[in-house]
Amino acid sequence: MARPVWKGHVSFGLVNIPVVLYTAEKRADLSFRLIDSQNSARVRYERVNEETGEEVPWDRIVKGYEYDDHNYVLLSEDELEHASVEMTRTIEIQQFVDIENIDVRYFDRPYLLVPDKHGQKGYVLLREAIASSGKAGIATVVIRARQYLAALMSMGDALVLELLRYSQELRDLDEFAFPTSDLRSTKVSKKEIGLATKLIDGMTAKWDASKYHDEYRDVLMKLIEKKVKTGQTEAIDVEPDEEVEDEPKTIDFMEVLKQSVAHSSKGRSKKNRPTKKKTAARRRKTSKRRAG
Repeated sequence: MARPVWKGHVSFGLVNIPVVLYTAEKRADLSFRLIDSQNSARVRYERVNEETGEEVPWDRIVKGYEYDDHNYVLLSEDELEHASVEMTRTIEIQQFVDIENIDVRYFDRPYLLVPDKHGQKGYVLLREAIASSGKAGIATVVIRARQYLAALMSMGDALVLELLRYSQELRDLDEFAFPTSDLRSTKVSKKEIGLATKLIDGMTAKWDASKYHDEYRDVLMKLIEKKVKTGQTEAIDVEPDEEVEDEPKTIDFMEVLKQSVAHSSKGRSKKNRPTKKKTAARRRKTSKRRAG
């Protein structure tokens, strides 16, 4: 069972809805340790006092703000948590916006909001109102001593809180040299765009996340299992492939697009083609109708 990350309430006008915040992510990363290749011993990081050289236990460690050279204001976790009880316990909805107006680059990390005791009615009321409006509530929330911007959205029976990046955290698009929308400068024809659009249509399907998984992780796990079975647990230096600089080639995009569209159409026709069993059943039905 997931552990709660935060507990408080959603402030919606004069309405306060008690909620519990859970992370919506489930990491499936492979966990690697840092190992000394000389004797296969683990490499550890230590919390060391820079003056005494002694290791410092976790219960003595606090956070400090350096206000002058080597002068710090020390803050405990309780002080950080209670610096502003209202801010650390409230998801304050400030306005509502159309979801499609939020640039995808702003989305950072999803969380799930679950109603706390006595919060069911307010939770359903807010969820249904957001769902029917098709909008997202823009809110602020403090998690682990940092204030975040967030978008509160409805998804089925759930309310999802998506942490957003602040605008200053995103690079300005003007920093980069993107090709302009003037098609003549890149010699892209409308015919090519039409074919590319046709290819997109042919490759369009209903989104199903379960069809995709981390293939690189699978390959790594097979390599690890093979090394364990053969007793070959040491790291091996692999000779890198020689880098060969490819000479720039002129691509006939029209021809490539035509081939891609044809290939995509074949794939679709195979999917839509009736099976032998279905064809035989249709023939029997036709024969019965004629006999009747």
